[in-house]
Amino acid sequence: MSWIARRWPLAADIFSDPRLALMLALGFSSGLPIRLVFSTQSAWLRGAGVSLVDIGLISYVAFAYSLKFLWAPIIDARDVPVLARHLGRRRAWMLVAQIAIIIGLVGLSFGDPANALYWTIAFAFFLAFASASQDVVIDGFRIASAPPERQGVMSAAAQLGYSAALLCAGAGALYIADLVSWKAAYLAMAGLMVVGIGANLAAREPAPQGSGNDGAPARPSLATSFIEPLADLVRRKGLAMIVPILLLVALYRLPDFVSGVMAYPLYVDLGFSLSDIATVTKLYGVIVSLIGVSAGGIAVTRLGLMPTMLIGGIAASLSHLSMALLAASGAKLSLLTLAISVENFASGFAGTALIAYMSSLTSPFFAATQYALLSSLYALPGKIIGGLSGLMAKEFGYPAFFVMTSTIGIPVVLLCLYVWHRQREPKAEAELAAGTSA
Repeated sequence: MSWIARRWPLAADIFSDPRLALMLALGFSSGLPIRLVFSTQSAWLRGAGVSLVDIGLISYVAFAYSLKFLWAPIIDARDVPVLARHLGRRRAWMLVAQIAIIIGLVGLSFGDPANALYWTIAFAFFLAFASASQDVVIDGFRIASAPPERQGVMSAAAQLGYSAALLCAGAGALYIADLVSWKAAYLAMAGLMVVGIGANLAAREPAPQGSGNDGAPARPSLATSFIEPLADLVRRKGLAMIVPILLLVALYRLPDFVSGVMAYPLYVDLGFSLSDIATVTKLYGVIVSLIGVSAGGIAVTRLGLMPTMLIGGIAASLSHLSMALLAASGAKLSLLTLAISVENFASGFAGTALIAYMSSLTSPFFAATQYALLSSLYALPGKIIGGLSGLMAKEFGYPAFFVMTSTIGIPVVLLCLYVWHRQREPKAEAELAAGTSA
């Protein structure tokens, strides 16, 4: 065990701390549904002959992930009748969401997008809503289950499980669809939700926040849950800075969200088989993403937060030019591999930078709600514009479309530079004042 601890400290931690093993499984449960309403479903829809315009518009079902902050305070402040008495508030909500996810996946599996698209849309929306609700509960459960000094490893364990789920819902689902059917693929994914349900039933309900001697109410009112986190952000950052900060969060991943809706229809239209797509984009692509995530974490530590944000913003935007090259060159497996290498590394790097930046903006008193607000905000513009991506791809063609998405990085870079410069000014003034007084 000591050798494992030296080589892979997170693995040793998971063996020694049951909370981390549970977060590994809950991270898996959180990551499983998301690709089944995004990229994997887009491949199914395009293969069924659904138009690019309709695929783009169907991506609007993912608004649930962007608007989850609207019902997150209700989950924080209210119990599930009957069930909460046996499991506790968080675990009860989690179980309800997990059962709803299974219903959504089973419903999608019996769909026929080519002839009954509305059935698919209805169950996709239901699945997205249930999945977003589960994310709210799991984030709150993680924060309440461990002290601040353990949140880093708790998040890492959840991310590891999340990545494993992406492999299953990506490569696994595509392989099953290619060899058997899409119905079998989605039913298999519904069966895998037993991992999260098992972890939920094995877990203990964390102590209510504010139940100690700090005088804070254990169950805040809905008004407090909605208003105070926003007011706290404005007080700490100032009204003049909160606008560019929120704009940066909202626009930072916009290029990836817009291009991501059309990526899998492109692969299908170029003629790649589902097995080729699964191998390169899901298996190999996830490995490259993890390398990008690791590189982003190292960069935050070595270079600092804002320099890493700047590098990630530039890299993520420029990486779309590799997709434009693939679209212009045709179905070449080598170019697909190159595009996925560049795209996924840059996306993983930028994603880590943004998570670290959003975490730095939160207050310990409102961490869960403020993070839900910020994570909803960063996905919202991408969902709005991403729904129109099919219209843009149809009008201008795939190569021009991906060149256009890369240009979104220009305002992102300008905002990074502005926020970085404004954040350095108070530090410089404080250092100057300290030197004068000395």
